[in-house]
Amino acid sequence: MRITFASYNIHKGVGVDGRRDADRIVTVLREIDADVIALQECDYRFGERESVLPKAMLDDTPWRAAPVAKRPRSLGWHGNALLVRRDIEIADAQPVDLPTLEPRGAVRADLMIEGRHLRVLGTHLDLSGLRRRDQIRAILRHCDSCKADCPTVMMGDFNQWGRANGVLREFAGSWSTLALGNSFPSRRPIAPLDRIVHSPGWTCREAGVHHSALAAVASDHLPVRATLELDA
Repeated sequence: MRITFASYNIHKGVGVDGRRDADRIVTVLREIDADVIALQECDYRFGERESVLPKAMLDDTPWRAAPVAKRPRSLGWHGNALLVRRDIEIADAQPVDLPTLEPRGAVRADLMIEGRHLRVLGTHLDLSGLRRRDQIRAILRHCDSCKADCPTVMMGDFNQWGRANGVLREFAGSWSTLALGNSFPSRRPIAPLDRIVHSPGWTCREAGVHHSALAAVASDHLPVRATLELDA
């Protein structure tokens, strides 16, 4: 069973040209065509925290949002959302609070695909390296507290410039950090800020950064994607 995962910091829908355009974000999502997509910066930060992608717009896409929002007009939690292809069962979904001085969070969904149980998390980590490590530890503790242990994929904007240091040391051992490439800034990417990591139980078949003319202007980040196969 092969499943394609993607992560995309959509910068509140504002492209590198300064225009806010939800339609082109959705077009990039269609280009990626992943089964599960973690979004960052998908809600406005203040006021009612409404989604920058109108919920009605998602009705015309292959995905629905995992129910993690705490506000009626939000798509996610602290800007993090999970989009799941409509034929995939969402068994459970929760927002996850993270330790920080500024609003940060993560979102988690347990999915059922062809009778297999799997877990996916999306997050946007702090700019501070110390805080990032605390936040990843909090996410891993949350996974440990879940009722069932299962193959897990974590993805998002980790704000980690180095390829093997800092917060990535928290995954040493059984977790695998995929080599995706540079995703920021979108026009001339020099930093691998956007990451996908997975627990045991997966084999990576394909992984990389999604490059297209539209993705280069739609946000200041490029999307990353990976096709993983569940081990028998």
